[in-house]
Amino acid sequence: MTGSLPPSSAPGVVDIASRLAELRADRDTLIVGLTGSVASGKTTLAGQLADALDDHHSVETVSTDGFLFPNAVLSERELMMRKGFPETYDRDAMASAIKDLRDGAADFPAHSHITYDIDTALTRRIERPDLLLLEGLGFTPPAPQAEPGKPDVLIFLDAEIDHIESWFLERFKRFWVAAKDDPSSFYAQFLHMSEDELVVFARSVWSGINLPNLTDHILPLRETAHIVVSKDEDHTVQIAEDRLS
Repeated sequence: MTGSLPPSSAPGVVDIASRLAELRADRDTLIVGLTGSVASGKTTLAGQLADALDDHHSVETVSTDGFLFPNAVLSERELMMRKGFPETYDRDAMASAIKDLRDGAADFPAHSHITYDIDTALTRRIERPDLLLLEGLGFTPPAPQAEPGKPDVLIFLDAEIDHIESWFLERFKRFWVAAKDDPSSFYAQFLHMSEDELVVFARSVWSGINLPNLTDHILPLRETAHIVVSKDEDHTVQIAEDRLS
């Protein structure tokens, strides 16, 4: 992303963090799902919220990318070109991890954006925190009543599609540049491209994979999420809808 990002003390971030603290007040652990488009800034927002909550709560942030099936499984099922679509997530494993965490502790696998695959060395053992911020894709609409294997609260991070596409292209180029010093990077396979060629390719990835996933599977969650957070081009955020209030 270009430009300076709002800090964890920015008013919008503080408002969201305060709301989550309120929702956590009547329970031991609050599990929050944070979803939205690829490249919308879910990881960044989760980190900002964790920082804003850190003084008074124990907070852990985890990406749902760890529950993607490994590339070998996706290749066998001919799903590599649909990575990030609902069928590429092991939702049973995610539900089990959430249930285990409610009981005390759970292992959360991790996905490497460098190798573009599950990295077992990055698995984290998490003891039950005050709040777990589980950000990424692979969520289903909230159930009418609480379910042990689902987040207690689902937040949808909303932004203009043109802005998200721009952020996606910036991120793709950033990984490409970093790959020049890391031949093991997934993005090293694109180093033969000029920057202009890379942008054309990245746009095709956006329009052929990420945009259809956003339109068909991610955006519908905005209508059922408990809280909708809007994000502007300058990365400032604010609560747009709070259906729990």
